[in-house]
Amino acid sequence: MKIAGEYSFNGGREAVQKNYPDLLRDIQHIIKSVDASICKTKKSKEKTMPGKLLFSPKELNKQFKTLFAKKGWESVRENCDYPEQYYVKGYRSKPLHKGAFREMDFVKQKLGVEVQFGKYSFMVYNVATKMTIFKNLGHIDTGVEIVPVKALADEMSSGVSYFEQFVWDLEKRGISNIDVPVLILGIDV
Repeated sequence: MKIAGEYSFNGGREAVQKNYPDLLRDIQHIIKSVDASICKTKKSKEKTMPGKLLFSPKELNKQFKTLFAKKGWESVRENCDYPEQYYVKGYRSKPLHKGAFREMDFVKQKLGVEVQFGKYSFMVYNVATKMTIFKNLGHIDTGVEIVPVKALADEMSSGVSYFEQFVWDLEKRGISNIDVPVLILGIDV
């Protein structure tokens, strides 16, 4: 695969280049090492493209996970203990699900990386919420979000979001004082 686009959210590119140049080279190498050709395994059942062979997000994610692990990156998981004291008086809840968690795909030396081939809401959640949470918990101080560009998303199931849409939305949203610096990388085959 290759990097087709870069967007610096809240000074993300500058922060990664200054503080994590070796890890940025790791990430670039990992992206180049992903063999997307073996991930075109999903047979479409959609009306607009019945039977067409598409890139499988699961297969792409497996390759990223293997390649990041080989370079010493690890996922970080935080258990969630949901508060119950905010229920209104008289409300009886079923017992809350135990074992809930939040997870960051890859972390090394306080640089967090998320690889996202899902819906738009997950991309926004990663950058605008999850990275802030993981910063507040002391796991990261800077992030990288890896997403497909439109050309790649068009070769995946409908509903997969893409770099161009994500960047437009982040630019219109603006930056908040709690936002983490994030380098967003748009990738293609």
